[in-house]
Amino acid sequence: MNEYWSIFCKLIVTPFHHIELIWGIVPLYFGWLLNEITSKKASFHTAIQTGFGLLWAGLHWAYHWRHQQFGTPKISLNALLAVNLAVTILVIAIGAVALISGIMRKFPPYLSFLGHSRFSNYFMITIFPIQTNDLTWSWDRLTAIAIFAMPIWLVLHFGLMPLRK
Repeated sequence: MNEYWSIFCKLIVTPFHHIELIWGIVPLYFGWLLNEITSKKASFHTAIQTGFGLLWAGLHWAYHWRHQQFGTPKISLNALLAVNLAVTILVIAIGAVALISGIMRKFPPYLSFLGHSRFSNYFMITIFPIQTNDLTWSWDRLTAIAIFAMPIWLVLHFGLMPLRK
């Protein structure tokens, strides 16, 4: 368990070692806090918050990836790059749907869960250094993210309960 704790800590700390990543990660922390102190009921307000957070992360990853690839004559789609691109595209797409749904005040069929996704910023924060290629995708990192998801959610849920209505 100590190994996974150190992996998890590295995931959280790594973005703060690079000034260009701070502009992407700090708004996610604020969005997460804001999401956690709002009502847990599905609403268009939380869909807007979720959509903005997902779009912010996805667009930052795309910008960061493009900036790293600038000047490279050939793009090779190795497995890790393909995973990064797929995750970035998926996050941007879900973020756009959530934001538009919140603004239009109407969820598409079967997508009302976008109004419930208070915890999505946790995943955006933990995969942030992986998506910006400061760390690589690995099963150990995914396991650490999964192991600490529930304890962190419990701490935030009960710790911030007095601030919720």
